[in-house]
Amino acid sequence: MTKRLGIFGYPLHYSLSPLFQQAALDALGIDAKFEGWPTKTEDFAQAVQGLRADDCLGCCITQPHKEAALQLVDELDPAAEAIGAINTIVNRDGRLKGYNTDAPGFIRGLRESVGFEPEGRSALILGAGGAARGIVYALREAGVSRMTIANRTEERAHTLARDMSRARFRPDAISLNVDQLANFAPYADLIVNATSMGMRGGSADEESPLPPELISGNAVCYDAVYVPPVTPFLEASENAGAQVAGGLSMLIYQGAEGFKLWTGQDAPVNVMFNAIPPTMRED
Repeated sequence: MTKRLGIFGYPLHYSLSPLFQQAALDALGIDAKFEGWPTKTEDFAQAVQGLRADDCLGCCITQPHKEAALQLVDELDPAAEAIGAINTIVNRDGRLKGYNTDAPGFIRGLRESVGFEPEGRSALILGAGGAARGIVYALREAGVSRMTIANRTEERAHTLARDMSRARFRPDAISLNVDQLANFAPYADLIVNATSMGMRGGSADEESPLPPELISGNAVCYDAVYVPPVTPFLEASENAGAQVAGGLSMLIYQGAEGFKLWTGQDAPVNVMFNAIPPTMRED
């Protein structure tokens, strides 16, 4: 019986997951089909229940469902529970378990794409949604010394900062206001765009959440957005002289973590990267 896998999100036309996940399944001879499942918010809960079917291995989840999915599974991996968002669900005999592979995927991408080691460094995170939660958690666990979370709705930044605080680690929280950003952005070793700003097909295609004059030329700037491969944020960062990397590495590595959870086999990462058309890569 051919097994089913897929990705929930809305909109979903930009997703590369079906492309590289299917390539990985085919490379290992696994009889499974990975599909895109565009799902609106009002239909998401019912759609998740369909994952319990015998022929379904599970799914991955993208915006806007990562936080809502927490309440729809039977069990949470401890890291996912601490993060407060899931992007991967595994079906085990009709029982659903939620994971967050964004966190390890981000750290691996950061280290391998730009050679950045977070321990003892300072970070500015733009955004406070599901993707930001995984990134903040990952950097905290990797030992960043100082962090600032900036979000359009400042209260969401404060909520995430409180959720991620622990002894000797208490992130600052601010709004995406230029005057507030000016107090933190120029001094950050790492700046991560975890908002959807600049995403192709979004409402703010031409905007960067941070102007180049606030970006240090010594910073590493990472955009979790991967479509287009060069976003307005990365362009602004390059103009400031910063080292840059797009979200494709995070996408592939988080997908590789999910692949192993669903199949029990190590993902052929090179196959996954090679499945991406050259026009979709930063280089």
